[in-house]
Amino acid sequence: MITIIAKWTVVTFGIFLISVGFLMLFAPKIARATLRKAGSTNFINYAEITIRMIPAIAMILYADFCRYPEFFKLLGWFMLGTSVVLYFVPRKYHHNYATQAANILKPLYIRLLFPFSVLFGGFVLYCVF
Repeated sequence: MITIIAKWTVVTFGIFLISVGFLMLFAPKIARATLRKAGSTNFINYAEITIRMIPAIAMILYADFCRYPEFFKLLGWFMLGTSVVLYFVPRKYHHNYATQAANILKPLYIRLLFPFSVLFGGFVLYCVF
């Protein structure tokens, strides 16, 4: 049962990455505004970190059943580890980092980055099926 939940959580994560890619392509200003909000309030900060841990744990749990188990374990543990670290980084620093990234990433640059998100999401789905 846990394996099935982990699989569909990873599938949802892959679809999310593809969706974000298309958001970056068609609405880069919305993507940029969303990035700018990262860590802006305690609720947003801790919700985003906690939600990020869900697909990380799912990737670790489902790794043995996918095409590239070592990659899934490594990525899952990396996402989980960086999430735990972010719990201890002051929210203000996290928000400042996101704001600086949003300032650098102009809408044109965000559009140019969309294939990476779509390809990575597709790769995640490929690994599962």
